Amino acid sequence: MTEVHAARRERLRDRCAANGTAAALVTRPANIRYLTGCAPPGAALLVGPGTQDALVHRRPPPDERGEGRPPEDLRSLVIGSPEGDTAVAAADLAVELRADSLAVEEHHLTVARHRAIGTAVSALPLSDLRSAVEQLRLVKDEHEIAALRIAAEIADQALGELLESILVGRTERHLALELERRLVDHGAEGAAFPTSVGTGPHSGTARHVPTDRRVEEGDFLTVRLGAVYRGYRCEVGRTFVIGTAPADWQIELYDLVFNAQRAGREALAPGVACRDVDRATRQPLLAAGHSEGVAPWSGHGVGLEIDEDPQLSPAAMGKLDACVPVTVEPGVHLPGRGGVRIDDTLVVRPVADGGPELLTITTKELLAL
Repeated sequence: MTEVHAARRERLRDRCAANGTAAALVTRPANIRYLTGCAPPGAALLVGPGTQDALVHRRPPPDERGEGRPPEDLRSLVIGSPEGDTAVAAADLAVELRADSLAVEEHHLTVARHRAIGTAVSALPLSDLRSAVEQLRLVKDEHEIAALRIAAEIADQALGELLESILVGRTERHLALELERRLVDHGAEGAAFPTSVGTGPHSGTARHVPTDRRVEEGDFLTVRLGAVYRGYRCEVGRTFVIGTAPADWQIELYDLVFNAQRAGREALAPGVACRDVDRATRQPLLAAGHSEGVAPWSGHGVGLEIDEDPQLSPAAMGKLDACVPVTVEPGVHLPGRGGVRIDDTLVVRPVADGGPELLTITTKELLAL
């Protein structure tokens, strides 16, 4: 992977050069991990000038299965003082390397930290790197997609095992904790985000925080979870009925969300506007009169973070590219009754390659558990 990370830093260097900047200071942890393969807490990465890249951190990073240490072609500097700021130290290094300008991630730096950098290197003009690294991260290579594929397999395994257990009488909080334990048991680094379990009137709520409510017969049960594997995060969400045949209203609502989710998945293709995918997903729900119970988004990108660009929403800008992983996650919540959410992680692929690749494959049939 050393060559992969070096190539990513070279692409960032080219972008900086095109904007007239000699070097870049990267402080956002996910961006540092993308460019180096590791992200020690509080680290800062200097890219350039030339090919003189350096990772500045407080202590040697851990060796996580051989992937936690900086690449051999990357200079590694440990600052000794606990009061020292890695970003300031990296900016000082840019001066030592005779950079004549420096771009920083203003969207990640606090005002105080930005001021400290400016004060420390007052002779060095600072500019905004903006979202240059995030833009590089949008399209995933096959190494990244392979990690996402394994993360999805782990999440599917954990969810499948839960469906085989006794659920009635158990609390939302207990089920969420069990799912997160199972993720780790199957090889995940941890949960990609706080696991959401909603039962009865809580079901179908977007990003519900589990409570001590117990699962009851006839409930809708909505589960949303994800795994982290080699830093990459996936997401899967399903809705089930507990202990009995579903009621007519539950079947009708489930079929509606299922069809909306299928429309969104089928709309995924390179060159399609992000807002058009949202429209395809959202329109069936709006046509059925559920404008109040629908989330403001239909999906989002995933990768080293669980909520990346592109955003699939009515106001989203831009178009999809091939090899971009996204979620499609419509849902409807009826206050006091509950609701349905169905959530998959997919990779955008051309029609010639078979269309969107579904990573999360847990059944979407409305099961009575």
